[in-house]
Amino acid sequence: MRAVVQRVLFSKVVSESVESGKINAGFNVLLGIKNTDTEKDVEYICDKIANLRVFEDADAKLNLSILDKLAEGGDYKILLVSQFTLYGDCRKGRRPSFIEAARPEIAEPIYEKVKAKLESYGLSVETGVFRTDMKVEILNDGPVTLLLDSEKIL
Repeated sequence: MRAVVQRVLFSKVVSESVESGKINAGFNVLLGIKNTDTEKDVEYICDKIANLRVFEDADAKLNLSILDKLAEGGDYKILLVSQFTLYGDCRKGRRPSFIEAARPEIAEPIYEKVKAKLESYGLSVETGVFRTDMKVEILNDGPVTLLLDSEKIL
């Protein structure tokens, strides 16, 4: 499982001309699901997202997580958008291969598990609409952008 996590001041997603999710401060998360992902990948990615220390503390150091910001009373949320193209393999030729990306019937239930797991931390999660053409507007803060990959566990 791969996630591109962006610290944002604002983000929204529009699917088929309808706004389906919108947040102010928090994370925009583009989520790619691989055909071999399991519950272990869900746990890893969600734990990382919830506990990434990428928000500034009183000394302007990146020491606070989104959970810490919530505990301080902030209105921080997550916009979760499915993105199968994160598994595009561009090593050969000029047209990406998406053979490693999970088929929709496998990916959608895993995507829903990620959403539910993030909510179990007490996070508010807005979403795009799975398997539609989406337009995502992102105002990256910092910019802070991180790539998480559950296969790169130490």
